[in-house]
Amino acid sequence: MNKPRHFSMIREFFLADWFTLANAFCGMGAVLALMGSMQAADSRLLMLLAGALIPLALVFDVLDGRIARWRHQQSSLGRELDSLADVISFGVAPAAFAFAAGMQGGWDVIVLVCFVACGVSRLARYNVTAESMSAEAGKVTYFEGTPIPSSVLLVLLLTIAAWLDATGPALWFGVWQLGPWQLHPLVLLFGLSGSLMISRTLRIPKL
Repeated sequence: MNKPRHFSMIREFFLADWFTLANAFCGMGAVLALMGSMQAADSRLLMLLAGALIPLALVFDVLDGRIARWRHQQSSLGRELDSLADVISFGVAPAAFAFAAGMQGGWDVIVLVCFVACGVSRLARYNVTAESMSAEAGKVTYFEGTPIPSSVLLVLLLTIAAWLDATGPALWFGVWQLGPWQLHPLVLLFGLSGSLMISRTLRIPKL
């Protein structure tokens, strides 16, 4: 009879994997803070909290790769964990930030959903190409399209807007009524970011 293997998956985690989980923790914490901000009387504090957690997730994202290389402990499990954490922290959380900041029109929602879909596609493509590149060159030498953590720049912009109380009706650049739905011009930055992530022609050297 096989002996029970309690917490067997946890025993397989390397040190770098715990930093990856910290990345996901910060991302999900930001999402929950943003959900809470939409119900709070004073949403500014919770939005600023989210604006701090997402860059903190980036710190953990950078550290997990460095620790994995330092300890020579890289695995397929760690790579998948990293992609899933990045989807939360740099895909879902920035989109939730935009929605909480006031980009809630019908066209806004379509752009934000497409942004997250681009991020998911970008990570899936990276995992596939990284495997082939590592087999040929021994390591990944460049990114195709901008890495999904680049969305932190959008988060910083929205954090500044939250700090200045430029959210909701006061959101920068106002709102357009296009047919049956509204569009906030600021959301087009998310459309641009998503497009750059899935670009096949844009190649960024990996340092």
